[in-house]
Amino acid sequence: MRDLLGGKGAGLAEMSRIGLPVPPGFTITTEACLEYYRRSRQFPAGLMDEVRQRMQLLEERTGKRFGDAAKPLLVSVRSGAKFSMPGMMDTVLNLGLNHTTVEGLARAAGDPRFAYDSYRRFMQMFGNVVLGIKHEQFEEMLLAAKRRRGVTQDTELSAGDLKVLTEEYRRLVRERAGQAFPDDPWQQLEMAIHAVFESWNNPRAITYRNFNKIPHDLGTAVNVQTMVFGNLGPTSGTGVAFTRNPATGEKAVYGEYLLNAQGEDVVAGIRTPKPIRELAGDLPQAYRQFMDVCALLEKHYRDVQDVEFTIEHGTLYLLQTRSGKRTGQAAVKIAVDMVREKLITKDEALLRAEPASLEQLLHPRLDPDATRRVIGKGLAASPGAASGVIVFDADEAVKLATERKVILARPETNPDDIHGLVAAQGVLTSRGGMTSHAAIVARGMGKPAVVGAESLGIDAEARQLTAGDVVVHQGDVITIDGSTGEVMLGEVPVIEPSLAGEIEELLRWADEVRTLGVRANADYPRDARKALEFGAEGIGLCRTEHMFMEAERLPIMQQMIMAATEGERRAALDRLLLFQKEDFKGIFREMRDRPVIIRLLDPPLHEFLPRLEDLLVEVTEMRLRGETDGLRDKEALLRRVQVLHEFNPMLGLRGCRLGILYPEINEMQVRAILLAAVEVKRDEGIDVIPEIMIPLVGHPNELRFVHQQLVTIAQQIVGESGVAVRYLFGTMIEIPRACLVADQIAEIAEFFSFGTNDLTQTIFGFSRDDAQAKFLHRYLEKGILKDDPFQVLDRAGVGKMMEMGAKLGKKIRSDLEVGICGEHGGDPSSVEFCHEIGLDYVSCSPFRVPIARLAAAQARLKEKTAVAKDI
Repeated sequence: MRDLLGGKGAGLAEMSRIGLPVPPGFTITTEACLEYYRRSRQFPAGLMDEVRQRMQLLEERTGKRFGDAAKPLLVSVRSGAKFSMPGMMDTVLNLGLNHTTVEGLARAAGDPRFAYDSYRRFMQMFGNVVLGIKHEQFEEMLLAAKRRRGVTQDTELSAGDLKVLTEEYRRLVRERAGQAFPDDPWQQLEMAIHAVFESWNNPRAITYRNFNKIPHDLGTAVNVQTMVFGNLGPTSGTGVAFTRNPATGEKAVYGEYLLNAQGEDVVAGIRTPKPIRELAGDLPQAYRQFMDVCALLEKHYRDVQDVEFTIEHGTLYLLQTRSGKRTGQAAVKIAVDMVREKLITKDEALLRAEPASLEQLLHPRLDPDATRRVIGKGLAASPGAASGVIVFDADEAVKLATERKVILARPETNPDDIHGLVAAQGVLTSRGGMTSHAAIVARGMGKPAVVGAESLGIDAEARQLTAGDVVVHQGDVITIDGSTGEVMLGEVPVIEPSLAGEIEELLRWADEVRTLGVRANADYPRDARKALEFGAEGIGLCRTEHMFMEAERLPIMQQMIMAATEGERRAALDRLLLFQKEDFKGIFREMRDRPVIIRLLDPPLHEFLPRLEDLLVEVTEMRLRGETDGLRDKEALLRRVQVLHEFNPMLGLRGCRLGILYPEINEMQVRAILLAAVEVKRDEGIDVIPEIMIPLVGHPNELRFVHQQLVTIAQQIVGESGVAVRYLFGTMIEIPRACLVADQIAEIAEFFSFGTNDLTQTIFGFSRDDAQAKFLHRYLEKGILKDDPFQVLDRAGVGKMMEMGAKLGKKIRSDLEVGICGEHGGDPSSVEFCHEIGLDYVSCSPFRVPIARLAAAQARLKEKTAVAKDI
């Protein structure tokens, strides 16, 4: 019932149902939250009447009364959406305390210090969450109280100290909020419920949902639960644990706890907690019970659980269970291990692994042979390595990340830092543990994190980090290793990852299930080699223009462009042919008998020449200085660039249009492709299948013209060689008109490849770079678009055109090979759509091939499930 009760409420209800020790409580549903927003932020009629009725039931079950001076009932008010959003929304603990009830709590517990510690915690949380006073202002008063007493730990403050502190908090609230701190428990409860509803749309929650693609229209439930206390002394405590290691997937309960503490102390990172195994020595009976509970929950849910617990005077209580967030590495290992343990099936394992999380396994790691200057060490909270300039403020991280890679360093992070975490390459904190906010969020994002590096002094105000005698200032470069916890000065070289172990096994299962082929975009032999390592079945796009950009070739390419006659152009192209042939031979050697799609030259010629603006400045300055040496050549180059200049080069002289005006360019490339194929087959026995792609076709006559010109050359080369080489001619479908007349194009083309980057631009009328820089982010913020269409395929528009084009093409040529070669080929949602419309393959960058393999398998499994339901 997660839709209605939220994840937290559903977990509490289920644990209660199976007899686990859960403090009594009730859940206000997500429907109430949505109605609250529909009613312009007003409670639904009768809501508080129902809350009062449920509170009466809690009073009956606990033998306590809400607001009673003798035996006060205290509650927690906690958010809980359908999808886990750790730390993004709000919680209030110890609600119901005031001048009177705090004394009743002290008498009932026989411990005034505990009562006033609970009261100051409540005032601090309520003041921050409900009244909007900055958390740091309360913390400053707490620190001042400790300084006055000459202590360092909260637990060293006496009941009298804490009582004075609550009065100081009361004055702070009046000054900052302009109102008295509310003493009426019912007013406190109503205001807290209101604040939790409001927290659904706070900036950090919206940022988190945008990053994790969680819908904004789900709302949050509110869980009102009887308080149990971990701050009642040395036989009480609180903690968070995972039933398996969320960073590595190791089968062992993994977590942390604090004695004499409440829950926020663990997750906020204010005190560094102890590893869960040490609970066996502190509270052995509670530890054994908790281990049994973890085993039961994992078996019941058949998945790793993230469990929050409190121990009150040695008695264990469970406050939450939810599916545990884990790194990509852990997700794969856990899924494979659970299949081996017969907890789940292979199909379930495939469906559980998040394709996008596999990217975490493909992060570079530090070169073990590289020199490192380690300046500190913390907890290895999220694997991977990252280097960047150190920044100490989330806003600054966002600002600098547009120009440089950054590492966000904070004493501890809090949910308000979420935008900085999104922008940074990795995060470093001096406080907090493996279940702190920084650790959980970084793991969810697949970013390296080192937390609890207590030997490092992180001073956010001074914008510097101190490690012994080393002072690191904002803007200096550091490296963090989230797999070892090391922090290093300067940039450390990295090495690329490879697939092995459990991920290899999971992807092998995926390959057994999927029907959609997976190829890679690769422009060089090294790319092709990496693609094969990651399981690519061929090359779906080899962009030949990248080959011309290399240092020894660019001058020849420029000579060809500057040539005044066809003869001069052909002379330059003959020199380029030798380079191109060797390039293709290198790729063919790597791919052997697998298909290789090679796109003929696509970009406009001016991209190989200096920028018009730069040349104008250079020529003008040379004229003003009276320089004659080289001026004539620069002026000739400027004239040529001006001739080639276009107002809209994306829709100008490029692709097949270039081949029609300058056929010798395409001819050279086809010669290089076929000569390379002939030579590797004749000399090395490699029977490659080159597929020659003619780009930017919008009219069948364009393709017909270029095809007739090139097929003659191909036949001539193969015929003269006496070597039987199979090759295909096809086109890239990237113009809307091509989709509409795909049946006519298929009369000539032997394969289609949808170029979804340009197809998206031309269908939306967006210039990708301009749109992403200027307004797309606002479209996403305002809900005009759900996703960036250049990252996630637009099914309703671009997808519909693709489906039409594929159907029209296959209607004419039943064996027509149809695929996709934009970066959408590595996006899980887009891969699923390609499977649904019957494409033959997707092609993406080598590092996204594993993602596409898993996503293709999931698409097939979802299809099978849907068919079974229909039957």
